[in-house]
Amino acid sequence: MSGYAWIPPEAWVEDAQATALARTLGVEGYHELLALSTAEPERFWDAVARDLVRWETPYERVLDVSDGPEWARWFGGGRLNLASASVERWADDPAHAGVEAVVCEDEEGETRSLTYAELAREVARCAEGLEALGVRSGDAVALLMPMAPEVVIAYYAVAAIGALVVPIFSGFSASAVASRLEDSRAVALITVDAFMRRGRPVPAKATADEAAARVPGVRSVVVVRHTGEPVAWQEGRDVWWHELLAGRPGTRRATPVESEHPFMLAYTSGTTGRPKGAVHVHGGFVVKMLCEGRFGADLRTGDRVHWVTDIGWIMGPWLLANTHGLGLTAVLYDGAPDYPDAGRIWRLAERHRLSFLGVSPTLVRALRQAGDELVDQADLSALRLFGSTGEPWNPDPWLWLFERVGGGTRPIMNISGGTEIASSFLASAPYLPHKPCTLGRPLLGMAMDVYDPAGRSLRGEVGELVCTQPWPGMTRGIWGDPERYLDTYWRRFPGVWTHGDWASIDQDGDWFLHGRSDDTLNIAGKRIGPAEYESALVGDPAVAEACAIGVPHEVKGEVVWCFCVLRAGTEPDEELRTRLRARCAQELGKAFAPAEIRFTASLPKTRSAKILRRAVRATVVGDDPGDLSTLEDPAAIEAIRASV
Repeated sequence: MSGYAWIPPEAWVEDAQATALARTLGVEGYHELLALSTAEPERFWDAVARDLVRWETPYERVLDVSDGPEWARWFGGGRLNLASASVERWADDPAHAGVEAVVCEDEEGETRSLTYAELAREVARCAEGLEALGVRSGDAVALLMPMAPEVVIAYYAVAAIGALVVPIFSGFSASAVASRLEDSRAVALITVDAFMRRGRPVPAKATADEAAARVPGVRSVVVVRHTGEPVAWQEGRDVWWHELLAGRPGTRRATPVESEHPFMLAYTSGTTGRPKGAVHVHGGFVVKMLCEGRFGADLRTGDRVHWVTDIGWIMGPWLLANTHGLGLTAVLYDGAPDYPDAGRIWRLAERHRLSFLGVSPTLVRALRQAGDELVDQADLSALRLFGSTGEPWNPDPWLWLFERVGGGTRPIMNISGGTEIASSFLASAPYLPHKPCTLGRPLLGMAMDVYDPAGRSLRGEVGELVCTQPWPGMTRGIWGDPERYLDTYWRRFPGVWTHGDWASIDQDGDWFLHGRSDDTLNIAGKRIGPAEYESALVGDPAVAEACAIGVPHEVKGEVVWCFCVLRAGTEPDEELRTRLRARCAQELGKAFAPAEIRFTASLPKTRSAKILRRAVRATVVGDDPGDLSTLEDPAAIEAIRASV
């Protein structure tokens, strides 16, 4: 199989849980199962929902599209609750109640854990406390918290009441937090006094205070004593977490709700100043997530799963849903993944015997710069596979993770979806062959295609990534703005979800992403994705990271500028600039040689490690950069400005 880096052993394929599902449904192998899942979606999703989810009341109808695919409703008549389906079901089982549900390590190396029985009791106590504060079904409760056990408890407690959980990235500024509190109409905010990052306290309570002061609807602020840092206090509004839970019996059961009852507003940034609140519901979210965990990632009993993430990024809910829905162990890390050095993540994998480790390409590029010694010092023998998402890969760091870290025996499950998807569209499942950087194939039940501008299917060329059928986990709209939802995803090709990513399918049927379609470069009348330039540049040993943007030109219409972050010890000079320009021309064609190569100390990235190309372009051309609330380090914008 030419070009494939990973070819699964026959035993992996035979033992895969997707293989068992295929046989249950009367077909052979993944490809036949994928075809069945899109040709007969109700039959497929019914089989998944019955197999993986505990329903308090069985559903009567799998799918209702009477209002159009944009507003599809799933599992009508069924009642359940995310907290019951993820926590109570295992705590109720004497054989499973003592299994670790949550293990959390902080920067100082201290570890705390909760069994399923302990987690269920703490969730019930928290739900009882929130109800005592006046939180009711349908109210929104925001979480501004690090990845500590309390964030898991709070997440499920809000869902147990039937309220809306609003996860907010723990490193956001007060203005970014306030915009989400206001948009969601949150009545309560749960936070911590502070949390440690790189050995220094981050004052979360102070951020929460400033944000809540701008949103009069926030009646209560619950504070976890996390580091012991002193905090300001507003009597009548603020309450300590431990006092809220004190004396609570912990007997409250999660309230069964309709399958379509909303449980989460997951915010994603937009191109305007307003973030988008993707609405997710109990039934569809659970079913889609568990389908991916069981039949995509092939997670199984005893697995210990970690993703380098935050609860405010969709991979935080992914981690909780796929571990707890399947009765596994979620390993959290409350800290910077490269602190005190780039070996932290490998030592974490060793200490907690991780079987699944989820990373981002940006993180891997950073860890690779530290060399191989720290990898060699860790025992990764328990690790079965990697997860990856966030952005397109470049070949060199992908191969380093697969060959050098993984020894060529651990596949990389590269997934692509988004906050609005509640999971993923595409994934390189571990029981399928993989090419470097590929996204493999569509996940089961996902009717994916690549369209040209006229809405025709493309093969062998780059086009728009689309989904031609609804799926259970799709957002039920943008909170409070149905027209924006329809404009963003459904009106480009009526009745078809347009995701905003460039994708291609090669001659072997393997899928690849090429960046956001609104980042596309038009050079000499030909479209090309910025990831093509960035891959060429990071293939040079001097370049650690790269970003390509299009800049208006009076004669040519648009030319390419590339910004490069160099590896430690490399000096920028004209010789290097010439070499990098020549490398792009060689790999992409002379007509695509960049007009400018600029060197910068850093690139602006989101908190989930995606490069904000639009912010780079806006800085260069003097445009409005739009919503920068997800920007990790504002100094990166100044670094770009200094390099122009």
